[in-house]
Amino acid sequence: MGAESDLGRLAELEPLARRLELQPADRGLLLGAAESYTERFLTALPGLPGYVEDDDAARAALPDPIVDEEPADVAPTLAALWDAVDRIGVNEMAGHFFGFIPGPALYASAVADFMAAVTNRYGGVTFGAPGLVRLQQRLLDWVGGHVGYPPGCGGDLTSGGSIANLTAIVTARDAVDVPPRDIPSLVVYLTDQAHHSIDKALRIAGLAAATRRRIGIDGRFRMDTEALERQVAQDRSEGLRPWLVVASAGTTDAGAVDPLGRIGEIAAANGLWFHVDAAYGGAFALCETGRRRLAGIERSDSLVMDPHKGLFVPYGTGVVLVKDHRAMARAYAHEAPYMQDAAAVDAGVSPADTSPELTRPNRALRVWLPLRLHGVAVFRAALEEKLVLAAYLHARLAAIPDVEVGPEPDLSVVTFRCRSRRGDGDAASRRLHEALLEDGRMFLSSTMIGDVFTLRMAVLNVRTHREHVDRAVDAITELAPRST
Repeated sequence: MGAESDLGRLAELEPLARRLELQPADRGLLLGAAESYTERFLTALPGLPGYVEDDDAARAALPDPIVDEEPADVAPTLAALWDAVDRIGVNEMAGHFFGFIPGPALYASAVADFMAAVTNRYGGVTFGAPGLVRLQQRLLDWVGGHVGYPPGCGGDLTSGGSIANLTAIVTARDAVDVPPRDIPSLVVYLTDQAHHSIDKALRIAGLAAATRRRIGIDGRFRMDTEALERQVAQDRSEGLRPWLVVASAGTTDAGAVDPLGRIGEIAAANGLWFHVDAAYGGAFALCETGRRRLAGIERSDSLVMDPHKGLFVPYGTGVVLVKDHRAMARAYAHEAPYMQDAAAVDAGVSPADTSPELTRPNRALRVWLPLRLHGVAVFRAALEEKLVLAAYLHARLAAIPDVEVGPEPDLSVVTFRCRSRRGDGDAASRRLHEALLEDGRMFLSSTMIGDVFTLRMAVLNVRTHREHVDRAVDAITELAPRST
């Protein structure tokens, strides 16, 4: 009786469950609607404001309930998506976006994500998708080669720079094998320009009690290497254990590149693990000018970079590289009974052995496909263009009487402030920032460098060209006198 009842229930459930398996005609309709939606977005992109505030119309556009028992039609669903999500907020895909660190998405990467999601290969272990793991390793070797790392270095494609930094710091932690009681004796050296993900990673890695030394910076916001050397010597003389120095290859605030070569020398002489956070700046190693400005990065023990910045692929893509791949395996390799089938196949080191992630999407395709289809030369040209544009922007801003510029850019971030006739530069700069956001011709972000309110423009959007820089400068030239 039970078996017959189960069969009857299956007969009821199966037709409903099969609705999830779209047939060719339905797939075509859905893809056609999605393509129309994205084409509408890309066509409208150049004319969209840099920023649109959240409003009542957007809040009301989301369906209520958000999902229902019965299927919804695609047209009103995508209309609601436009009104509720894609119409408002920061327009980081446009060429007039200069805020934060831009992360525009190449169309070829979006297509790659679609194919990766449909095929849905599991790349955590080599046994499951040897070709995918091979593709990822070849990509990592290619990146490593451009920064001067030896063949066969360890690495992983992560969800971004924060997880990449965490992966590297855990690797460095396990390389020194310090018992928990001795963690307070470990010393980490960094500047106040280091990305906050470093502090977060230290805390997550159980190293919150480690001593942190904030090394001073020079007038270009770069680490003072003489101060670093003195501090390391003093800490060792006081019985502490200098362990990790973190340098930046492109700080978020000002785009500064620390003196990587000299820091590498100090690290080697003192047995420090040398980590470089190149999440923003690492991709510039592809072009000759960028390679010169990143000189010394090859001396590091580990580094991170974000392809969703300098290689223009969608958000959610980071790279961590460790010169000694065995250090990564010591930190992350693990065994479990249910993985014994994979372990029985001699397939070498799997991504899960060098990363905290076991389940992962296919991130390799979104990086490889645009590089393969466009060719590396156009990426190299685009990155060189951004460096030249940043220097051009700096020179144009310096010519505006009501603007005070920061140092010449190491990479592609330009900082500046609004001069004030009333004696309060912070207030004037805040007024200018608000006026530019309201104006909509461009988007830029602000930061605090020390206790100084600073405006910053990051030139890294793949769609940003001279016309966008000129339009942004025109807006600043027009609005700055009203803000002083």
